[in-house]
Amino acid sequence: MDILIFVVSMGALIYGADHIIKQSEKIAFHFNISPFIIGATLIALGTSLPEMAVSISASLKGSGDIAVANVIGSTIFNISLVLGAVFLIAKNIKPKRDLFAKDSSWSLFPILIFILMSIDGKLSMFDGCLFVMLMCAYLMFLIQSNQIDETNEEVSKEKFAWIKTLILLLVGFVFVVGGANLAIESAGNIARVFGISEWIIGLFLVAFGTSLPELVVSIKAALNNNADMAIGAIIGSNVANFTMVLGFSSMVNPLNVDLSANFFDITAALIVSIMLVFITANKLYNKSAGIVMMTVLALVISNSF
Repeated sequence: MDILIFVVSMGALIYGADHIIKQSEKIAFHFNISPFIIGATLIALGTSLPEMAVSISASLKGSGDIAVANVIGSTIFNISLVLGAVFLIAKNIKPKRDLFAKDSSWSLFPILIFILMSIDGKLSMFDGCLFVMLMCAYLMFLIQSNQIDETNEEVSKEKFAWIKTLILLLVGFVFVVGGANLAIESAGNIARVFGISEWIIGLFLVAFGTSLPELVVSIKAALNNNADMAIGAIIGSNVANFTMVLGFSSMVNPLNVDLSANFFDITAALIVSIMLVFITANKLYNKSAGIVMMTVLALVISNSF
């Protein structure tokens, strides 16, 4: 039964992602907003809902480790797995936006600030407020840096209907988030049947499961030759994870962070973030970069096991 639920949940993810991409493109071209910014805002915030739900729930229950580990793990998966998959699948990636000059630093700043805030062993309510302010600054930056070079003729000729677009967009997010939650639960049950420990399930399954929306949406965008939207969704999601997810979670209940005990995982998240900066600086948007990212992910998983 769990296998059937898992298959159905993956179908829901793909169906929802298709709606999100199509309706987001319509909004982007109707308001003359670049696909990257739509990906970094609307799609990124929407696909970060699972991380938000899991971390806030964990914080309310006093399980700060789960809240923090979820964000750290999601960052690793978003960059190494999701972006790696995009590079491997997309035929031709040529972002119209200068990602290194404008955006790569935003994938690195939040984790550096997180490390500095965690030196005292906790994320307080004040730290949470600063994280949320950082997200507001990121959104303002994106609005000011908006640019669009060309329009999708097929999309731009379609009549824009607000109600229909918003309903379909909402349907897409419901299917994506709901599908992700079902996938997490069913995959966890399957893992237990095969005797995988609860610790391994919690460490990898939750982080991977909450990254499924980003994975499916980004791959769909890449297959539709919309690399800007895919990369924007990944960078925006990572910013949202550290700023909004950790921010609101620590505002609800202060989070304890043990940097020494979680040194490897936090270092891995920092390394993949630096790799993203390096890739954008050298415009290495190719299959070789995708293979390197997948290799790093394999090393992280291997070390943890």
